[in-house]
Amino acid sequence: MPMSEENLAKVRGLDEIALARGQSLAQMAIAWVLRDDRVTSALIGVSSIAQLENNLAAVDNLDFSSDELAAIDRHATDSGIDLWAVSRRP
Repeated sequence: MPMSEENLAKVRGLDEIALARGQSLAQMAIAWVLRDDRVTSALIGVSSIAQLENNLAAVDNLDFSSDELAAIDRHATDSGIDLWAVSRRP
């Protein structure tokens, strides 16, 4: 099932925020997870050394401004995507 234009717009918006931060979307996502002091680690999956190095670069920019967090909240909303729908089918 293709992504809706609404969901693509959300992803594009998040990508624009990441690029303005000097990060890839994946790096920003990891930084977002690690922004909370209660989080001590994040598990990341990679398929290559290059991807590992790229993801580890997320720690170079863990700080978010209140404007960035507000913008992320505007784009990162529930989109009605059920990732488990296919696995529940008989």
